[in-house]
Amino acid sequence: MATITLHGTPVTTSGELPAVGIEAPGFRLVDLQLKEKTLHDYAGKRKVLNIFPSVDTPTCAMSVRQFNAKAASAKDTVVLCISFDLPFAQKRFCGAEGITNVEMLSLMRGRNFAKDYGLLIETGPLAGVTARVVIVLDSDNKILHTELVKEIGDEPDYAAALKALT
Repeated sequence: MATITLHGTPVTTSGELPAVGIEAPGFRLVDLQLKEKTLHDYAGKRKVLNIFPSVDTPTCAMSVRQFNAKAASAKDTVVLCISFDLPFAQKRFCGAEGITNVEMLSLMRGRNFAKDYGLLIETGPLAGVTARVVIVLDSDNKILHTELVKEIGDEPDYAAALKALT
């Protein structure tokens, strides 16, 4: 279990992030067309997992915008923006914001993802959604970088995530 904060108040997560150097746990999430996507659907590509509570919050929306602009141009890399938002809300956000360089995935039918990756918030007002996390994987799904953002309202370290891709 990890401790993070929400406006300075401690909250806990369901576990620890997977360690750098190991193979990432598999997952089954839902895309904007309500189709299941697995980790293996992205075989051969490096992956940036931008995981956050909800695209309907300012910091979460900013992380999607930033990764859309920054990491999406990285060679042989896919940026997966993952939240508990329904695909309908994700699609609405992407359409309104002109987001086209990242792929949105919903935990709607993949709730085990949050526990498997140790990032489900278990206490406080946001209990039941994910913490803000960035995980970078190589093309073989080996974990290159992880960041559990200590204050939920803060943005992730984009530069550190992008550096892991080099």
